[in-house]
Amino acid sequence: MLTAIIDYESGNLHSAEKAFQRMAREVGAGDVIVTGDADVVASADRIVLPGDGAFPACAAMLRGHSGLFEALREAVEIKGRPFLGICVGMQLMASWGREYTDTAGLDWISGDVERITPKDTALKVPHMGWNDLVIDVDHPVFDGVSSGEHTYFVHSYQFHVTNPSDRLAHVDYGGDVTAVIGRDTMIGMQFHPEKSQDTGLQMIANFLKWAP
Repeated sequence: MLTAIIDYESGNLHSAEKAFQRMAREVGAGDVIVTGDADVVASADRIVLPGDGAFPACAAMLRGHSGLFEALREAVEIKGRPFLGICVGMQLMASWGREYTDTAGLDWISGDVERITPKDTALKVPHMGWNDLVIDVDHPVFDGVSSGEHTYFVHSYQFHVTNPSDRLAHVDYGGDVTAVIGRDTMIGMQFHPEKSQDTGLQMIANFLKWAP
């Protein structure tokens, strides 16, 4: 069993690598590696796509790595491998990103990524820090996790889903902000599970055990 964390030069992956490796050992989920090799991604049993920075830059870097974008699409769309997008990696699952310029996403979950606009003007953007999850749709990734538990966010843009059933959890930040999305073999988390202490580690373990 192999979980591939995709390295396309979008952020420091050290903490994610260590968290996934730790939980893989605890639940017996095999090996976890960080890789930018398209062949490794194509053959992996599970795939994780992190991402830090602006949507257009991350989309361009992912598409710019030789064969990586195509390998990712084949593994998830055709082979149905379990997939987890984190932060901008989740946002790239959208139809469109509206940050700076309109940029096409993977279009795995219909919707747009747009700037957060809190109703309370005292709330700052980016949305940074801990917030309480509200679980909207039950899913195996939430096993052992309840509404009200805290996860760690750093972002200025949020995912507006077209189909409400694709939003699995949200938080309140001057209005609803999407926290978890998913359908079929795909999951996305706007927060950083690797930085979200026990709650995040539980969700990583759940993803590694998940057999959709």
